[in-house]
Amino acid sequence: MNTLELRRRLLRLRRRIASKRPRFRRQESWRYVRIKESWRRPRGIDSKMRLKKKGWPPSPSVGYRGPKAVRGLHPSGYEEVLVYNVGDLATIDPETQAIRIAGTVGARKRAIILAEAEKRGIKVLNPGFEEEVEEIEP
Repeated sequence: MNTLELRRRLLRLRRRIASKRPRFRRQESWRYVRIKESWRRPRGIDSKMRLKKKGWPPSPSVGYRGPKAVRGLHPSGYEEVLVYNVGDLATIDPETQAIRIAGTVGARKRAIILAEAEKRGIKVLNPGFEEEVEEIEP
C-alpha cells in the first residue's frame, strides 16, 4: 500500500472517529448563562466531571485522538501552509502541501499569489473570489 492510499484510509478513519467524538462542554455551562460552553478543564476538589463520574458530560482524553499520521492535516489530505507573499510559494511542495492565503493580504497581492500558485500547480484552500471579466463598452 503506497503512502497516498494509506493517508486516504487514515483520513476516512479520522472522520469516523470525529463523528463519534462528543461535544465537550465546560462544567456547569448548561446551568449558568454567564459561563460559556467553551472547554475548560475541571479543577475543583469535589468536581464530579474531573472524577469522570457516570452521568456527567465526558472530558477530553487520549482515547478520542485521531491517527498520528494525519493529525493536523486539512480534510483534503494536504498540509496547510500560511502564505503572505509570492516569495513564500518557493518552499511549497505541491504534492503534499496546500496554501492558505493570510487574511491580511489585500486583493491585488492575492490575485498575484493565485496566478503564481496556478502556474506552479499548488492547491489554494481559500481562493476568495472568482476573477471577474471586465466588459469594455464601445
